[in-house]
Amino acid sequence: MSEPIPIFALASGRSGTLHLARLMALNTVDCACRHEPYFDRGNPTLFGPPIDWAAAGDVARIRALLTDKRAAIARYGTGHYLETSHAFLKSAYTAAAEVFPNLRLIHLIRDPLKVAQSEANREALVRRLRLPGRHYRGGDGQTYFRWALTGKEAIFGAFRDEALTPLQWYLLQWLEIENRAMAFLAEHGLASRCFTLRVPEDLNDAEQIERLLAFHGLTRRPGPLRRPRRRNLNPFQPTRIGAEQERQARAVLARLPDGYLALLRQAPYSRCAWRERFLSLAPG
Repeated sequence: MSEPIPIFALASGRSGTLHLARLMALNTVDCACRHEPYFDRGNPTLFGPPIDWAAAGDVARIRALLTDKRAAIARYGTGHYLETSHAFLKSAYTAAAEVFPNLRLIHLIRDPLKVAQSEANREALVRRLRLPGRHYRGGDGQTYFRWALTGKEAIFGAFRDEALTPLQWYLLQWLEIENRAMAFLAEHGLASRCFTLRVPEDLNDAEQIERLLAFHGLTRRPGPLRRPRRRNLNPFQPTRIGAEQERQARAVLARLPDGYLALLRQAPYSRCAWRERFLSLAPG
């Protein structure tokens, strides 16, 4: 039996990744659909220490981890394997093209201010609930939040001596992740294997989902397109963007290192309804 075709997500957190996994599970056959496979025996997570390895440039450890993941994926025995974890661009991207030569991708893009506010809300909830395993110790002995970048990445360099708000921190993370997405596709010539979804509009568009299934050669379950019943909302914390969130964004964008906003002036971001409003917050 040939190995499953692996499909991973290029995305930040709070960008519809869980919804996508549920949607694909409802509408495909012969595809192992996973979001964050914490409880799948032998299928390693890409969160936590691998994010620190990526920040430290320890590609060898990530390559070894992905080699184990490739073996785990083969054991599902399906034609395709989908993993929508937002960890891919936090860790796996450093060795994924090498370990998975038949790699395919889904790029989910959501309004960066909504992503940043929603991620800040989710982290606050996790800390308030004292969720076990929310922290890990990096190779430098420091403690890091399991599902986020470390803060050692280059984009944070200009803000080392500044107390960032949670929204500002996650806004910088969004920009880092999206720049990684474009660089990864260009470096490995994978744009032709990547399907882009604007969130929520494309994710809620039945025709776009049908195109996604056909693009990746996924076998469609008979019948009308099925929708997940549940949404992955932050309880009691709706994502609201107002004058205060825009003020915080202006403050951090004013000190952003050169080049990080250039990608927003080209496809696929040029098709996003939020782009002009977001760029208006940046100086110049």
